Amino acid sequence: MHTNPYSIRYWPTWSGIAALWCLSHLPYAWQLAMGRWIGATSRRLARRRRAIAAVNLSLCFPELSASEREKIITDQFASMGIGVMETAMSWWSPGWRLKQRVRIDGLQHLQAALDRGKGVILLSAHFTTLEMGGRLLATHTPFHVMYREHKNAAFDRVMKSARIKHFGKAIPRGNLRGVLRSLQDNVPVWYAPDQDYGREQSVFVPFFGIPAASITATSRLARISGAAVVPFFQTRLPDARGYQLTLYPALESFPGESVEADTRRINKIIEARIREQPGQYLWVHRRFKTRPEGEPDVY
Repeated sequence: MHTNPYSIRYWPTWSGIAALWCLSHLPYAWQLAMGRWIGATSRRLARRRRAIAAVNLSLCFPELSASEREKIITDQFASMGIGVMETAMSWWSPGWRLKQRVRIDGLQHLQAALDRGKGVILLSAHFTTLEMGGRLLATHTPFHVMYREHKNAAFDRVMKSARIKHFGKAIPRGNLRGVLRSLQDNVPVWYAPDQDYGREQSVFVPFFGIPAASITATSRLARISGAAVVPFFQTRLPDARGYQLTLYPALESFPGESVEADTRRINKIIEARIREQPGQYLWVHRRFKTRPEGEPDVY
């Protein structure tokens, strides 16, 4: 396996990264238009991902009609395309430019949690605005991030470099010691626990009423470190009006009576935010790929 990010097999990746760098300097309205085009093209070509999104939405929103769910899929692919452009902006646009496009509510909740002196877990989820939301918050307050290493060595190098530059520290997923060190230093850690990583260190609790393998790390980290858990979510506003970032009060009585109860509670928080903006959530992930014993594969 090639691990040198500059080997010849990664030259196409570097060409794409160079193109993204150029696009990140376009006017914002042009970037949104380019993102929508990327999304529309992806929707036509990515049949497998479109099918996964359709299954997820049929499970999570059975009360909606087929046309209503299809509208969410269309919105989601457009949002994913814009997310590509937002990733470029979050990596390479200067902070002063990004600050012009954000409204933030609830920074006092983060400060109140930090005043406890035991660190803060910034609880988030995989919305298509994830990269932009983190970058915008970083222009107002420092924090560390967790990330999943990318199989493409060139892309991983650029992503990790950008995150270290803007967030100070990028902690690989699974490095719980690294997370605990940041929390012990009273530094917030940004964490999105809403994807399916298998049975290990997961419990089956409802997500939109469907038993879903859900990571228990938020509860375990809070219990070990004493860190507060502050929900943090972002929304892309319509009509090129920028972004709304919202931080909520730290969860009370968390961790609670059991890991299962804590994880169920987290899923409910994330589910509520998804219902507010379903078109901006990442539905193409196989959220229900790990099934309880005896349950069939939904995909």
